[in-house]
Amino acid sequence: MSATDTGLTWMSATDIAREVATRRLGALEVAEHFLERIERLDPDLNAFVYVDQEQVRERARDLDRRIAAGDDVGPLAGVPYSLKESTAVAGLPHTGAMAAMAGHVADHDSVVAARLAAAGGLLMGKTNLPENGYHCGTDNHLYGATRNPWNLDCSPGGSSGGASASVAAGLTPVADGSDGAGSIRVPAAMCGIVGFKPSTGRIPQELLPTRFATFLSHGILARTVADIALMMSVEAGPDAVDPLSLPGDGVDYAAALEGDLAGWRIAWSPDLGFGEQATDPEILDLCETAVTAFAELGAAVVDASPRWSDPQRAMWNGVWLPAYAPDLDAYDWAELERTGRVDPELAELVRAGARQSGAAIASADLERSAVYRAFATFMEDHDLLVSPTVRIPGFPADRFGPPEFDGTPLSDRILGWINTYPANLTGTPAVSVPVGVTKAGLPVGLQIAGGHLADARVLRAAAAFERARPWSGLRPPHS
Repeated sequence: MSATDTGLTWMSATDIAREVATRRLGALEVAEHFLERIERLDPDLNAFVYVDQEQVRERARDLDRRIAAGDDVGPLAGVPYSLKESTAVAGLPHTGAMAAMAGHVADHDSVVAARLAAAGGLLMGKTNLPENGYHCGTDNHLYGATRNPWNLDCSPGGSSGGASASVAAGLTPVADGSDGAGSIRVPAAMCGIVGFKPSTGRIPQELLPTRFATFLSHGILARTVADIALMMSVEAGPDAVDPLSLPGDGVDYAAALEGDLAGWRIAWSPDLGFGEQATDPEILDLCETAVTAFAELGAAVVDASPRWSDPQRAMWNGVWLPAYAPDLDAYDWAELERTGRVDPELAELVRAGARQSGAAIASADLERSAVYRAFATFMEDHDLLVSPTVRIPGFPADRFGPPEFDGTPLSDRILGWINTYPANLTGTPAVSVPVGVTKAGLPVGLQIAGGHLADARVLRAAAAFERARPWSGLRPPHS
């Protein structure tokens, strides 16, 4: 069966794996198809920062040989995927998109990279991110800016923006990402795809190997919820490299997608309790309309928000500043700024983190505990919390963030327009699903968040929503 006959570009990862495993498609045929798309479309998108075509072809040939010999190569047989540049693969670029790290390569395979390869996946290359993943755009002084396939003048969001743009444009069906404040869900919303951040520890992470990063998680970007489940079946499970990694939960994630939502109690919150930070009216209208699908699926939908006090302060002072403070001695920041090789906002973030007192960090950590308690109490009465993923429809690719936040404190410029970081504070699962596009043609996402370890519940709700409000026909102009 030829790639043209199968509509390979928009075929799901689940279908590709089945077709390759049964030899109706060859892994090399799949590789050639997506290599051609990357070569043709990525110069405009700049989603990929590294592609080795011959390495991809050799991997595909090896998979074809093994399948022909009767081997079971794994659940991702021949599925093209990408890895975020900050995810380590031995011998491949591993700079965090920092110009000062140009030429650095990883000396080992991360757990995620090793598991995807062992499952028969086809690594197409590595994708772009902002410098050290510090904000929700995707541009840097090493690789340049990634552009949104819905509008090349616009940002795809971030920090997993290269991954999101590539999946949305049909360069791969699935991608690896990481999420410390919304870095999977924000670009998923802005590119019109699905982005899942699992519970902390569900997928072992080595992104901050010197810290017990309770806020940070690997996650998955895809065009269907079923493909998220497929990737979870490969990536989830404990590993000693991450002391916070969770024991296997025995969940069949594909099977968990089945069933309706009858009797579920779902909270709809237009602002997550951040009332002073307004959501764009068009986004709000699209999300409010989308939420009616849950009632049609048998759930009781109520207007409600958690009664937390100051999640932004908890995130900024207790997580984000401490996360970047150790970088103060890693680089000569004054020299990098003088030579135009770093964002001044990142330098400001690092210095602010280093100046912060231990007392301020401890106070913010107490606030984080209060945020979790408020959320846990709220979720005792609700199965899910649903909200817009982001509050703005987009911003130019060559800007740090939304222009309406110019002149505000850096904490507002990074956190003030997203609804995603509370799930990082609580370590709980959340997914962004597409709900349509604005009149200007930019996608909008709806965030579905669950309580403690409720990964399967969140994905089941996302799958039910997908069946009720299918988005498979969404195709960006630049694809």
